[in-house]
Amino acid sequence: MPYDPSAFPPFAVTVDLVVLTVRRHSLCALAVRRGEPPFQGRWALPGGFVRADENLAQAAARELAEETGLCVHDPAEPTQDNGAHLEQLATYGDPERDPRMRVVSVAHLALAPDLPAPRAGGDASNARWAPVEELLEQAGYGRDDEPVAPLAFDHTQILADGVERARSKIEYSSLATAFCPPEFTVGELRRVYEAVWGVALDPRNFHRKVTGTPGFLVPTGGTTTRQGGRPAQLFRAGGATLLNPPMLRPEV
Repeated sequence: MPYDPSAFPPFAVTVDLVVLTVRRHSLCALAVRRGEPPFQGRWALPGGFVRADENLAQAAARELAEETGLCVHDPAEPTQDNGAHLEQLATYGDPERDPRMRVVSVAHLALAPDLPAPRAGGDASNARWAPVEELLEQAGYGRDDEPVAPLAFDHTQILADGVERARSKIEYSSLATAFCPPEFTVGELRRVYEAVWGVALDPRNFHRKVTGTPGFLVPTGGTTTRQGGRPAQLFRAGGATLLNPPMLRPEV
């Protein structure tokens, strides 16, 4: 029997983005307020439909730029100093996740240091950075007296999965340096771990671990006083992608 495409119900593919950064010593995620139905007026993760002429990574980068004005490094291109880390997170395909039609979403995780204030565009009426614990709440009010409601679609679950991916991956990889500028101090890196994990770490023990892990950090030869106090040594990310031994998350 010849293949008959009309024998199968049509469905669409979208990309959703969990974009994380550290602002004011808190792990924050990018949220956009939907300007169109469904869920008009509700906060959601940035994203949208994949076009016929683009791959998933291109769709993710395009949607982020259209809705927020932010740029993410395309992994198919040479790495840039100011490029954000971008990776696929998971695929979500519950038949009821979108009231418009059957939609399968391929979520992506993007990480970058101290990203600028976003600007809304496309079908988003507003965009903001919000602490992840605020976006994961189901009721009440957030830090800026913003009424908290569940994110649109299944985006609360997608965000939770993205946050857990980041929290677990910085244990055994050098991913935490994606939250840092090209040159950073051990103290600045420690504050990334503290923001992502939500715990306080012992400064001396942390310094010993990260500087003693082969290939994790490379001294640049410079120092800085931007954190106040005595000059602190500057480092850049080394070539290691896996940490041995890992930086285990403290139990809370």
